[in-house]
Amino acid sequence: MAEIREGYMPFMGYKTYYRIAGRRLDNGKAPLVCLHGGPGSTHNYFEVLDDIADEDGRMVVMYDQIGCGESYLDGHPELWTKETWMSELFALRDHLGLDECHIIGQSWGGMMLICLGIDYKEETKGVRSFIISSGHPSSSMWEREGMRRIKMMPKDMQEAIYRALDTGDFSGEAYDRAVDEYMARYCDYWRGDEAPECCRRPKKSGKEAYLYGWGPNEFSPAGTLRDFEYADRLGEIEVPSLIMSGISDLCSPLIAKTMHDGIRGSEWILWERARHTCFVDRHEDYCKKLISWMDCHD
Repeated sequence: MAEIREGYMPFMGYKTYYRIAGRRLDNGKAPLVCLHGGPGSTHNYFEVLDDIADEDGRMVVMYDQIGCGESYLDGHPELWTKETWMSELFALRDHLGLDECHIIGQSWGGMMLICLGIDYKEETKGVRSFIISSGHPSSSMWEREGMRRIKMMPKDMQEAIYRALDTGDFSGEAYDRAVDEYMARYCDYWRGDEAPECCRRPKKSGKEAYLYGWGPNEFSPAGTLRDFEYADRLGEIEVPSLIMSGISDLCSPLIAKTMHDGIRGSEWILWERARHTCFVDRHEDYCKKLISWMDCHD
C-alpha cells in the first residue's frame, strides 16, 4: 500500500487540502496531479488511483479545490470563477515543488486542462502530458448534448426537466426523479454497495461553488462557466493529450471526438461499459492505459 501524506496549503487567506499517495522516486517518473470535477466535487473518487503509486512507482497528488471537501468555504460567491481555481492549481504546483508533472482532469478538471493549455501556456512548462477524462471544451456544446439526451427519456421526465428550465424552479419530486434517472444513465455507473469505499464515503460538496460556477442545474449552464468556449481554439494546445471517456458519459462521444479532432496529435480512448467516472467503471484497464501513456511521455 502506498504511503499517504496529507496537508494544507495557504491560499487567498484560506486553505487548500491536499493528499499525496507514494513518494517521488529517482526513477524519471513525474508525479501525477489530479483535478476533480464539479466545480464543487472533491478528490474522493481519485483515491482509486492510489494504485498508480503502487504499480508505477509514481507519486499521485490530489486535492480538494477551494470551496469543497476539506477546503470547504462558502459565503464568497465572488471567488467561484475559473481564474480562482486556475490560480489555486499554479499555487499548489509551486507549494509542492511540482516543476515536472502529468495532470489528469475529470469533468470540470478536464475543462481546467483545456483552459491551461490555451490561456496559460507559460504555466504548462514542465507539464509532460494532459489526461482529459470526460471533460469538455464548450459549455454550449455540453448543453446541446444534454438537451438531445433529455429527449430520449420518458415523456413525464422530459416534461419535468423542461418545466424546471422554463420556470427556474429546480425542486419537486418529479424533477428530482428525472435528474436521478439522467445521472443514472450517464454519470453514476458505480452506485451501490459494490462501489469503492472512496466513492461511497460522505463528502462535503461545494454547493455554492457549483451554483455560482456552473449554475442551479446540470443541463443549462448559468454561472461563471457558461461562457467557457474553447472548441475553436483546441489547436492551440501543445501539451501531449490523452482523452478518455465512457460510451454512456455526460461527456458524449461527440464532445470527446470534438476534443480529439481539435487537439493535434491527441489520442482518444472510448471505454465501453463506462459512464462519467470511467477510471472507476473500467478501473483496471484505465490504470493500465494511464500508466503506459505517462511512461511514454516521461
